[in-house]
Amino acid sequence: MFKYLIFIFIFLSFTTNGFTEDNITSWDDILKSKNTPENWLTHHGSIDGQRYSRLDTINKNNVGKLQVKWTHAIEGIEGGGIWEHGGLEGTPIVEDGFIYITDGWGSVYKLDVRNNGKKVWKMNPETDHDYPGAITCCGIDNRGVALWNDKVISHTLDGRLIITNKVTGSIEKDIQLADAAISEVITAAAFVVKDSAITGVSGAEYGIRGWLNSTNLNSGERNWRTYTIPAPGEPGSETWKQGPESHSSDAWKHGGGSTWVVGSYDAELNLIYWGVGNPGPDWDNEYRPGDNLYSNSVLALDADSGKIKWHFQYTPNDPYDYDGVNEQTLVDAKVFGKETKAVLHADRNGFAYALDRTTGRFLWGTPFVKQLDWTIGLDKYSGRPMDYDENSDVQRYVDSTNASRAKPEGLSCPGNMGGKNWPPTAYDPERNTYYIPVIESCALHVNVPQEKEWAPREFWLGGAPKMGPIITGSVTAMDVNTGTVTGKYDMKYPNLGGLLATKGGLIFTAEPDGKVIALDSDSLKELWSFNTNTGINAPPITFSVDGKQYVAILAGLGGAWPKWFISTTPGLEKVPVGGQQLFVFGL
Repeated sequence: MFKYLIFIFIFLSFTTNGFTEDNITSWDDILKSKNTPENWLTHHGSIDGQRYSRLDTINKNNVGKLQVKWTHAIEGIEGGGIWEHGGLEGTPIVEDGFIYITDGWGSVYKLDVRNNGKKVWKMNPETDHDYPGAITCCGIDNRGVALWNDKVISHTLDGRLIITNKVTGSIEKDIQLADAAISEVITAAAFVVKDSAITGVSGAEYGIRGWLNSTNLNSGERNWRTYTIPAPGEPGSETWKQGPESHSSDAWKHGGGSTWVVGSYDAELNLIYWGVGNPGPDWDNEYRPGDNLYSNSVLALDADSGKIKWHFQYTPNDPYDYDGVNEQTLVDAKVFGKETKAVLHADRNGFAYALDRTTGRFLWGTPFVKQLDWTIGLDKYSGRPMDYDENSDVQRYVDSTNASRAKPEGLSCPGNMGGKNWPPTAYDPERNTYYIPVIESCALHVNVPQEKEWAPREFWLGGAPKMGPIITGSVTAMDVNTGTVTGKYDMKYPNLGGLLATKGGLIFTAEPDGKVIALDSDSLKELWSFNTNTGINAPPITFSVDGKQYVAILAGLGGAWPKWFISTTPGLEKVPVGGQQLFVFGL
């Protein structure tokens, strides 16, 4: 009898701490996540990257009554390396009434929604602060976790993949993937495909050679690693040619092409779609003549082998730091009146693109920013910039907009931060509308010839941005059928957080000064707002528990903006550091 009572006690203690009979996140659950909108099971809500929720309890008619239900203070504010403090850029993951979030150093928190966000456990991976913090260009960042079976999958800034028990919070596997000795760090969330985790890497500003890595989650062994910059003899290697410096013959070894934003997956085609970042050195494209594949591209890769099936390059031989890493959104929609399997992408270069995701064929490309002057437009057949010179290995585009060795300064619109940066877009399938979080910017560029050879853990830039005009932001709506802009909601500051679309006819977003906003999906009229009184550069999500819908967002300004670009956004310097919290809103 005594043993029986002990068993009951133990069972009850586990159930109150999150144990249920079905504690498994199966691959089928992930594939069919749209059928369970009460959860937010993957980074973008679904593996197609749409960031659209079918929940509609919160809608246009009642969103004005939205209020804070609870908050939870998050740790990880401490700095490291060149950074004075961390920030929050993660997407919360929600399953069966539990929220999983990360801080900038990769600690994972499991919170119980039914108990007002009470912490169930915290997993601290003991991330080294100073060594990776000294070679991360753009902040102490971690963009969230993934779920797989009874595990939580996460990354750390110092380059590890962590597999944590979902119930206990204990680390089961700790796998080193990136090498901070050569400036590789990881800020992206993990992306689960079948029984594997797909990992992207950061570090192009320090001259890494970018890659995507697939890890078998059962064994912890590598399935494949695909480099985004081809070695000599590989397809695309002919696009890396000798520059003026003798050491540029090995430019591909330090060619950049980071992969730090989560991709998408098409189960029918078994293809992973992933954006690739800028080439290195960033602002000296004369050092690296050629198109510099596969920088500034989308790759469609076989999920099992990592083999590149097709690619599309947005800005060949990029002289602007127009990092093409942004998310890829898969839609089955009408494009020019024809049902199409398309992939959408809003690039830093200021153009939104629609491609046939089976073949990579260009469908349309449209500016989504107010000012775009680096090219006169895109070729309607190929999608290449119309100023692209096929007879030159070094592209000047509109010459006045970029810096070169002969003309060390240029002013371009958009600036090097975009256009659009990493904060995610959203797609509403009922409206066939693509919503983009916009940075309305122009910026100066300075060229400094990359005469010095590459050295580990040193910047590999070939120049730098130079702060210029005031930068603002917007939410821009586009009709996917026609590729035209249908509306804009102007913002005081650049949109540094991203978007969420819901069946309730709403778009949720935030200003970096801490204002959370709900817009009408049709008119982009502001319907509700709440000031968190702390900065925001993280995207919102929605979920429901026991029939009640909630909206959640992490608040705590970090990332690149406060350190490098604050002078272009007067007033944002007054946003207090700290105050890192998860805000959860409901009716």
